Amino acid sequence: MKRIFLAAVIATFATGAAFAQDATCDSKAVGKDGKPLAGAAKTSFMKKCTHDACETKAVSSDGKKLSGAAKNSFMKKCESGA
Repeated sequence: MKRIFLAAVIATFATGAAFAQDATCDSKAVGKDGKPLAGAAKTSFMKKCTHDACETKAVSSDGKKLSGAAKNSFMKKCESGA
């Protein structure tokens, strides 16, 4: 029962957090000259920013970092925004 509840909580926050990550990462996508990034530079920045944001959230219910298949699954879901 705890696992189902935990999965529901994670799914709820992951969906809302993915949209918030994109908005936050998009606002940070600025070059050294102060101009917004575009093209490949923006794509690369957005991918790294989203990965870093998800990496900090990859923790288990007891507060330990996820590893292995659990981490891979969480990262894939978090980064896709689903």
